[in-house]
Amino acid sequence: MIGMIAGGLVGHFFPHVGQALMPLAEGFIKLIKMMIAPIVFCFVVTGICSAGDLRKAGRVAAKTIVYFEIVTTLAILIGLLLAYALKPGAGMNIDPAALDASAVAAFAGQATHIGNGTDFVMNIIPATFWSAFVKGDILQVLLLAVLVGTALQMLGERGKAVVGLIDDLSQVLFKVMGVVVRLAPIGVMGAIAFTTAKFGIGTVQRLGALIAVYYLSCAVFIVVVLGVVMRLAGLNLWKFTKYFKDEILIAMGSSSSDAVMPVVMAKLRHLGIKDTTVGLVVPTGYSFNLDGFSIWLSLCVVFIAQATNTPLSTSDLVLILGVSLLTSKGAHGVPGSAIVVLAATLSAIPALPVVALTIVLAVDKLLGYFRIAVNLLGNCVGAVAIAAWEKDIDVSRARSVLDGNLEFRFDGEGRVPPDA
Repeated sequence: MIGMIAGGLVGHFFPHVGQALMPLAEGFIKLIKMMIAPIVFCFVVTGICSAGDLRKAGRVAAKTIVYFEIVTTLAILIGLLLAYALKPGAGMNIDPAALDASAVAAFAGQATHIGNGTDFVMNIIPATFWSAFVKGDILQVLLLAVLVGTALQMLGERGKAVVGLIDDLSQVLFKVMGVVVRLAPIGVMGAIAFTTAKFGIGTVQRLGALIAVYYLSCAVFIVVVLGVVMRLAGLNLWKFTKYFKDEILIAMGSSSSDAVMPVVMAKLRHLGIKDTTVGLVVPTGYSFNLDGFSIWLSLCVVFIAQATNTPLSTSDLVLILGVSLLTSKGAHGVPGSAIVVLAATLSAIPALPVVALTIVLAVDKLLGYFRIAVNLLGNCVGAVAIAAWEKDIDVSRARSVLDGNLEFRFDGEGRVPPDA
């Protein structure tokens, strides 16, 4: 929080200094990202091996995908419904022919790769074992981890020595992560200072209706959908959100949910959720459960239609829902992913002009803060939901943690502390 406030003040009063501080944020994010792939690999492999039953790991994976699809669909529907009810783009009367197509040419070019479902599936398979780690592609690393974990399970006693080595390696990685996390305030300060200096406070005044409706849509999703899920799991959503407040603020400040993935996984373990569930649900959710992004995507599509006076039929709305479910899966890990995927979605709907996404570019940074926060909270709730479904969570311990009776300390070990 101190880093966010300091960054905002520096960016507002000393804009030249603020823009020069961006390397602090970039350096912090790079330090985090270099650790994510090996940590996820070790986490998932040891989680599968500790499960003791390959059928259980497969069952968890299947339930995870089903849950993500249901929740993502609800997120898209909320965005569509509130966009139609509140009409944030009505009255703008923008002529697509008058917009600067060059501003979105790069995004539209990348969009063809996002919109191809076959390419998305094939890209999950790495060219070599090591290329997945070099690229830092979480889905590729996850596939390798599942295959290696399954193979070690099948080896039985002969595989235990390798499992022990991987577990020891994970502790080394978590120790390094414990050091890096201490630099979070510096990284957040650099990101906020740059954003404030570059875009200014006045940016909020433009396209204010879109921002307001998006924030409202996210609030409705959190209270109605995530609130019901947490109630069914027997936990309090408000206390749960407070438990992850630091990670949410860091993710918002650094504009990267990757920056907090290892700590989030450790905190979910501390909450009383088994390793198998945490290891499979959280990394998968980073690509398949982007709730905040899904709301944003459907809302922006309807907003653009309203702003350009483009009528949408019932079949167009069904197409938007279907296309959004597919394109949103390619959002994580793509540079400028939000705009790229929006371009892919618009390209798949003939009635809508792709060039009109320039309308959204001006405020995407402001929308992005809450988008990241809802994505992260949705994935944390998803882990609880699957754990409750599988009876892989100690609910009494979780309540005690959320009540503040069992404090989480990230000491770099990444394990549940002895007071469990």
